[in-house]
Amino acid sequence: MGIIGKIKGELVDIIEWIDDSRSTLAWRFPRYNNEIKNEAELIVREGQQAVFVYRGKLADRFGPGHYTLTSENLPLLSTLQGWKHGFNSPFRSEVYFINTRPVTDLRWGTPNPVTVRDPDFTMVQVRANGLCVVRVAEPEIFLREVIGTDSSVDVDEISELIRRVITVAFSDMIMETRLGVIDLQGRQVELSEKLCTFVNGQVDDEFGLSVDSITMNISLPDEITNAMTRGVARGVEESGFLNNVGDLGRYQQGKAADAMIAAAQNPGGGAMGDMMSAGMGVALGSQMAGQFGGQGAQPAPATVPPPLPGAATFHVDNGGQAAGPFTVAQLQPAVASGQFNASTLVWSQGMPGWVAAGTVPALSGLFSTPPPLPNNPPA
Repeated sequence: MGIIGKIKGELVDIIEWIDDSRSTLAWRFPRYNNEIKNEAELIVREGQQAVFVYRGKLADRFGPGHYTLTSENLPLLSTLQGWKHGFNSPFRSEVYFINTRPVTDLRWGTPNPVTVRDPDFTMVQVRANGLCVVRVAEPEIFLREVIGTDSSVDVDEISELIRRVITVAFSDMIMETRLGVIDLQGRQVELSEKLCTFVNGQVDDEFGLSVDSITMNISLPDEITNAMTRGVARGVEESGFLNNVGDLGRYQQGKAADAMIAAAQNPGGGAMGDMMSAGMGVALGSQMAGQFGGQGAQPAPATVPPPLPGAATFHVDNGGQAAGPFTVAQLQPAVASGQFNASTLVWSQGMPGWVAAGTVPALSGLFSTPPPLPNNPPA
C-alpha cells in the first residue's frame, strides 16, 4: 500500500456501540468536538438505532446495518450543513445510539393504597404490584423529552417515571371499572391488559416509550381476606355441599355427627351424655349403612351388639329430647351417677305414653335400696 492509501485508510472512522448491560437506553458516541471523518463507517446492531443530531435538532436516523457515511445517505444533515457537492472532512454531528430492545424486569408497585368502593365491604384499601415490559418506541420524542443533553440514559432514570404513571393509571382504571374487590382479584389478567392500555396512552406521545405488557397482583387487607375465607367456608357448608352431594339426609347426618362429637366433649354430660353419644353413633351408623347400601356399598360390621331377643329397651327423656333406646343394664350406671332417677320419663314399645321410670316394673328395681345390715349380736 502506498503512502497515499495509508493516509486515506487512517482517515476512515468506525462508529459503533457494543453494549452488554441491557439497562442502558441511550448512549452518545464520544468524539472530540463531535467531528466525524469523511466516509466513516457506521455499524448499527440489532436492537439499536443510530440518530444524528446537529445543533440540537434530529437529522438522520439509521436502523440495523453497516453504512459508509456520505452526503447521499445523510440527506437531512447535508441540508442543515449546506453541502451542495458533498462535504469536506471532518464534519460535526452528535451521534446517539438508542437501545430499542425491551426492558423486561422493571418492577412497579403502588406506594399508597387505593380506596375502592365495594358493595360488600363498603370502603376497602387495595394495593397492587407487578412487572412491566418497556422499550423506546419513538427515538425522536425520547431524545427530545428524556435524553436532552445527557451522554447516556439508564433504565433507572425512567423507572420512577413509569412507576408513577402506572400508579396513577391504576387508580383511574379502578374508578372507571367500579368493580368490587372480589371481582378485582378474579379478573386480574383482564385488568392488566386494560392497565397497559391506560399507561401507553400517557407515555407514547409524551416520552416516546411503549409499555408492551404489565403483570398485576392485587392484594387486599388481611381482615378482608379472612372475611372472604370464612364466607367461602360457609358457602361450601350451606350450598356447595348440598349441591355436590344432592342429599339433605347426608347433610343432616353431618350435623348429627357434629352434635355427637360436641356431646362427647362436654365434660358436664356425664354417663347420660356418654349413652346418648353411643346411641346416636349406633343410629347414625345404621342410617348411613342404609343410605350407602342402595349404592352397592357393603354395610360395616356392627361394633355394638343389638339387644338380646326379648330384652326390654327404653327411650329416656334427656332435657326434652328423646335418647336411646337403652337396656336396663345400660341405664344402671346413670342411676349410680344421679343422671337417671325414678322420676325420669321413659317410653318403651307397647307403652301408651311417657311415664316415670319408677312406675315401670322392669326399672323400679334400679331405684330400690337394700335394707341395712343387721347388727351382730354381742359376744
